[in-house]
Amino acid sequence: MAETILTSAAYDSKIEGNIIFTRLDSAINWMRKNSLWPMPMGLACCAIELMATASSRYDIARFGAEVMRFSPRQADVMIVAGTVTYKMALAVKRIWDQMPEPKWCIAMGACASSGGMYRSYAVLQGIDRIIPVDVYISGCPPRPEALLEGLMRLQRKIEGEKSFVDQKKELLASLRA
Repeated sequence: MAETILTSAAYDSKIEGNIIFTRLDSAINWMRKNSLWPMPMGLACCAIELMATASSRYDIARFGAEVMRFSPRQADVMIVAGTVTYKMALAVKRIWDQMPEPKWCIAMGACASSGGMYRSYAVLQGIDRIIPVDVYISGCPPRPEALLEGLMRLQRKIEGEKSFVDQKKELLASLRA
């Protein structure tokens, strides 16, 4: 049966030296999706499940995301886990703004996604009101397996991005001129 799926990389065993041909976007995206460095924002009970994801039972290291960074300048994925109060929202936004591009956000749990069961004046009704969210994970609290599934969904999203073209528009314009 003929293979009809187009791949972004090619390997030719006849060429000595194990050469792989690919597009620049595909290579950059492959590196990015397999080396995500999370910035954990554990704000409530979902943080316990986030911590469990790093344990040997679930092993977030399989996805290259075991390096939890507590410095925003070294992280590229913010995982907002738990209830975001208005008092904490400004700190979350400041940390998000300090993270370098490209960056992504995972809203973990009902509280981070929509405010959860807290319909009060003190709770932000979804982190997406102040920062863009790439993946929502449902549950109260969501299991570590759900976070791993959310991480895999984020990897699929990163895999399809036009990383070089979108981020280096000035460079491409100067090359065309």
